[in-house]
Amino acid sequence: MSDVEREHSHPPELDWSRIRMKSRGEREHKVSLDALGRAIRAGCTFRDWLDSLPNFLGAIELRRVIDAVVAARRAGRPVVLAFGGHVIKTGCSPLVIDLIERGIVTALATNGSVPIHDLEMAETGATSEEVGDTIRDGSFGMVHETCERMNAAACEGANGDGLGRAIGKLLEERNTAYKELSVFAAAYRRGIPATVHVAIGTDTVHMHSEVDGAALGAATLADFRTICAVVADMGRANDGQAGGVWLHFGSAVVLPEVFLKAVSVARNLGHTLDGMHTANFDMLRHYRPTQNVVTRPVAPGYGHAVTGHHEILLPLLRQGVIEALEG
Repeated sequence: MSDVEREHSHPPELDWSRIRMKSRGEREHKVSLDALGRAIRAGCTFRDWLDSLPNFLGAIELRRVIDAVVAARRAGRPVVLAFGGHVIKTGCSPLVIDLIERGIVTALATNGSVPIHDLEMAETGATSEEVGDTIRDGSFGMVHETCERMNAAACEGANGDGLGRAIGKLLEERNTAYKELSVFAAAYRRGIPATVHVAIGTDTVHMHSEVDGAALGAATLADFRTICAVVADMGRANDGQAGGVWLHFGSAVVLPEVFLKAVSVARNLGHTLDGMHTANFDMLRHYRPTQNVVTRPVAPGYGHAVTGHHEILLPLLRQGVIEALEG
């Protein structure tokens, strides 16, 4: 047989009479009646609506995160909200403030963009610009008030209090027009940690000619050490109840890296972090949040991921938690 003939020859026929079959009753099923969604009446309660969701995928994970937050607060364990600037830019700051004031969120961790937008909302009632337009003439980010305030906060926070607390103090103690919209002012009033983790060169305020790099570095380092202490306390209490919860919204790189290092510091110093839950909420599943938040730091089954928009998921999470805690 030539090579061409061998290449085009047919394989031996299979003996289809030997196919093995079994009854449906012997098979395990992934979808059953008790997991189906329910069509409920108009005007129902939020709790009824949440209970009506199909018991699959994102709905399961959302319920698990709600349960973890509720269990953590009932056990007196920390709940940390870690988030990027789009949480502010999508109008969610009033929800974050409400969670702080209710004592549900016990610490904040943010990247460097959050205080910029938070400060501008508190002082001006508006923030953000169209980058595609302003980058063309070199005016992107070139507003002196924001740069001056952030530089002043960095110099204040370099004394050991940290950047987040300095921003909250600045906004709370000045006659700031809309300070009720500031998550940092709310954290300052409540006396909870609010940390800012700056990567120098990533934020518009770093373009200002008078930015104090030494002060900025000292202030954000103080905040890193603060968040390490917060994470070290996120394991189960001695009575074996629930651990703390790290809620992560939107930062694709900086905050997952900060969290991973904080976990390493805590465990290096002898804190087990057993029982800690983590959850990532974002529009896309990125590598670092998946690995450094949901997977690596926690035991299997204690990391959760819910994919979607901040302006939808954060209100749903908040409502589910307060219904369970206070309803």
